[in-house]
Amino acid sequence: MTTFLTYIASGLAVGASFALIGSGFVVVHRVTNVVNFTQGTLTVLGGLISYSLLSMAIPHGLGEVAAVLIAAVAGLLVGLVTLSRPGTPAFVALLVTLGLSFLGTAIIILVWGQNPVSPPGIEGSIAFGSVSIESQRVLIVVVTLAVFGAMWLFFERTDLGRAMSAAASNQRAARLVGIDVRRMGLAAFAIAGALGGLAGVLLAPTLPLSVYSDLPLALSGFAAAVFGGLSSPGRTLIGAMVLGVSGQLVAGYINGSFQTQLALVMMLVVMIARHRSLTTEEAK
Repeated sequence: MTTFLTYIASGLAVGASFALIGSGFVVVHRVTNVVNFTQGTLTVLGGLISYSLLSMAIPHGLGEVAAVLIAAVAGLLVGLVTLSRPGTPAFVALLVTLGLSFLGTAIIILVWGQNPVSPPGIEGSIAFGSVSIESQRVLIVVVTLAVFGAMWLFFERTDLGRAMSAAASNQRAARLVGIDVRRMGLAAFAIAGALGGLAGVLLAPTLPLSVYSDLPLALSGFAAAVFGGLSSPGRTLIGAMVLGVSGQLVAGYINGSFQTQLALVMMLVVMIARHRSLTTEEAK
């Protein structure tokens, strides 16, 4: 039972990082209708930058914040390229983000090579009854919940958040009331970059990251976003937690190499279920 609960606790921490990645997909898709496939690359970038900054004796806290900000700037640059031409079809924009992901992969290999690295995190562990959990994993869950709370306040209580929500709901109507839809899209890409970078910063001390980590992370985050219909951060958080716990149980009791396949299966099941639900509603 202790081993089982340990897998559950570890899965919640991993799922929290997937939720941050998935929420990046959601923010961009809600505002621009674009699926941003640089999200996994931005996550790896955040983790690797934090590793480099901390290796240069930059203090904890400052190094991680700087890494998140740099990832946000990288996300903004992705947005500038993707949204450079107004009226670009969503599928074409998706291909642009995919191409930028390949470019990011090449830059990561050039700067950091291909070996996985892991920056130092919070040492020690916290005991919950008979279960002992690494302090870094607890931090991941706490920060993720705080970020999702801040996101809710941002979109519901701030003018910029409301403007982004309006652009997501109806771009034509948003333009008519004076909202710069392209600027809202760029803000969404920057926020997605920060969320991905934060996921990488938090995850890297417990899971060494390399250039090969971007695809599994992107698939897991996208699977969580699909669970939320690419529109709901709350449902994305739930989907990410389910995926994280399921992945840890599969890794612990079966084989860790099946975790990526699990994300793909989860995506397929959710998409089929949504399709059947829409078909039933149309039939009524």
